[in-house]
Amino acid sequence: LKTKDVTLKADVLEKLIEDYTRESGVRALEKKIGSVVRGLAKNIAMDEPYNPTVNKKDIETILGAPIYDKDLYENNEVAGVVTGLAWTQVGGDILFIEASLSPGKGKLTLTGSLGDVMKESAVIALAYLRSHASYFDINPKLFDQWDIHIHVPAGATPKDGPSAGITMLTALTSAFTQRKVKPHLAMTGEITLRGRVLPVGGIKEKILAAKRANIKEIILCKSNQKDILEIKESYIKDLAFHYVTDMREVIDMALLKEQVKEPIDLTVKEDLKPALN
Repeated sequence: LKTKDVTLKADVLEKLIEDYTRESGVRALEKKIGSVVRGLAKNIAMDEPYNPTVNKKDIETILGAPIYDKDLYENNEVAGVVTGLAWTQVGGDILFIEASLSPGKGKLTLTGSLGDVMKESAVIALAYLRSHASYFDINPKLFDQWDIHIHVPAGATPKDGPSAGITMLTALTSAFTQRKVKPHLAMTGEITLRGRVLPVGGIKEKILAAKRANIKEIILCKSNQKDILEIKESYIKDLAFHYVTDMREVIDMALLKEQVKEPIDLTVKEDLKPALN
């Protein structure tokens, strides 16, 4: 094959990268390009007509259906669902933290193949919210009348690390207030029992994942600002960054004042004592 025999434009390469590879390097991409080129070489060898400019339809004809789904932003209309940013061995990714409530006695359940550090982040988030309930207009008695379930989808994939701390706390606050989460917003950061937001790693990879998922705004620890300054301007174009040091800042930015369309009734149930004769 000669250079003029095959042309791969930017949009086709983007499809190869996002739909057929998931890696930190380019080895898998090279293999996929090789498969495409061999597919065209077959046409040339058999003297069959073909279009030297490969399009997206050609990619699926040669490689089959996409292997990976593009991580598109999901509209958070349900209270307690917040978008977080994660780092994996193959690059950045987005994850959805789901917090739901059910009548009970305050039991905390964690699911989604979470590691010990991530579980500790959930415990810290709940402890902070309980101790600062009045600030967020939450009746403290609610914590003893509702069971709490935190789930991170893609349960077959192990997850760990402290960077989902602020996302978990935001999800819990949304669940207990039934307030909407700001659309097209994602976040990453560790939290402490005092509500401080700490820096985390893998920022560049996380930002690229956010860009790919149509996220528009990102909340980060103020100490991570230096990591953003090291990223090429073209990579972060059209992204707005909010740098914080405290969880109160996060909640003020992340949650809207209005509640979801169908909020659950979180009226505190008072104990009814029998009347004395």
